[in-house]
Amino acid sequence: MFIAYVVVASLLAVVLIGSGRAKLVRDEKITDGMHKIGVPDSWFPRLSALEIAAALGLIAGIFYRPLGIAAGIGIVAYFIGAVITHLRAKDTAGLPMPAVLIVVGAAALVLGVATV
Repeated sequence: MFIAYVVVASLLAVVLIGSGRAKLVRDEKITDGMHKIGVPDSWFPRLSALEIAAALGLIAGIFYRPLGIAAGIGIVAYFIGAVITHLRAKDTAGLPMPAVLIVVGAAALVLGVATV
């Protein structure tokens, strides 16, 4: 189970860092989609910081599991918020990515708790 946590946490951390970086540098693909669902520019640095902090928490959780568990909880909450935002904007085309990341975040959380 520990190896599964390391694999899931590492892969999810890479995805989160990439997503956080894209928001930070205002990648056009990301910003256009987020503007479409009503996310203001002022939120981009905060959302980016949350994703990067979650990624670092997952990696730190390999060595100190409570931090990884806390990061997993935060990731699931963050992406539930993303799904709700997409639903409120009636953007069903944007739903698959945050929905998948909820599942992967939940997997990291479950594996983290199982390997305490």
